[in-house]
Amino acid sequence: MPSHPTPRTRTAVLLTAAALTVATLTSCSDDDTPASVASKAASAYASATAEAGRALDEIKGGVNAKDAVRVGGVRTNADGRAEAEISAENTTDSKKSFAVQVDFKDDDGNLLDAAVVTVSDVAAGATGKATARSTRDLSGQVRAEVARAVRY
Repeated sequence: MPSHPTPRTRTAVLLTAAALTVATLTSCSDDDTPASVASKAASAYASATAEAGRALDEIKGGVNAKDAVRVGGVRTNADGRAEAEISAENTTDSKKSFAVQVDFKDDDGNLLDAAVVTVSDVAAGATGKATARSTRDLSGQVRAEVARAVRY
């Protein structure tokens, strides 16, 4: 019997598809003007954010936990991807997991990328950590912020 994909697997598939869409839409041809390329990129990034949001919406019985989640500074890993450490504080009296949408933005607040990371099995009263990674290489000054977080 085939197994059903987990929310984490669905999220990875959706974000990979969104990243491929971005790459396709932002590839230039002789007919593309800078304005049309920028417009296509903005649309693709909005789509990636929507896909991340849908992944969080699929979580059954989750509650808003944005106030319980913190994001650290952004660094670039060896593969050229932006990374940020995520900390999720579980203030309940039982073990919980967190799904966190992290938006990577430039200094002007423009969305560069979005990622969903899971902080799994955080003990009651404890803080769990995970690393959010961009789906592609990002250049320039990049900051990360928690867009949404769901505790379940």
